[in-house]
Amino acid sequence: MNRRTKTAVLGLGAALLVTAGATGAVASAAGERQREAAALTGRAKLYRSAGDDITFSFDAHLAAKDTDDPLRATGTFEWSHYAGGDGAWAKAEVDCLVTGGKVAVVSGVVTDSDLPGAKGKRVGITVHDTGRQDRLGYSWASTGNPVETKDLPKCVGSAPFEKVKKGTGDFTVVPWNPKF
Repeated sequence: MNRRTKTAVLGLGAALLVTAGATGAVASAAGERQREAAALTGRAKLYRSAGDDITFSFDAHLAAKDTDDPLRATGTFEWSHYAGGDGAWAKAEVDCLVTGGKVAVVSGVVTDSDLPGAKGKRVGITVHDTGRQDRLGYSWASTGNPVETKDLPKCVGSAPFEKVKKGTGDFTVVPWNPKF
């Protein structure tokens, strides 16, 4: 092999190594994506012996960069409750998310609903992700209606006293680990 050919082959080899190294660095950086600080996701129907159709769904997240401020959580949650043809649904924008182990408390302000007087009200929900039959509680448990709840603070819910209907719960709670 003459000198010019050797130089070209070595140069090509070096270029391939640099390209492979850069590709590996990009792949490595993508693989090291930080997990979010906390999350509550999933959907389930509640069990009621009377047969009420009650559904809750969550898509709430706290980014890793906001780990020390649960008030920076984002996302939405929705619920509906129908019995005998009557009922209502609502959607809320998340304003706080705190999780501990397999329990999450999320609050938000109702942005859309067919329940008169619900828009603009803050509500809070607590979920216990048991992995078998999840449980759920909501801030209006004692009033019977989210509209009747007055001045609820952020990240307040009730104990998760309701049982999720078997076979419907797929809640996932990402535990929060604040740095303080």
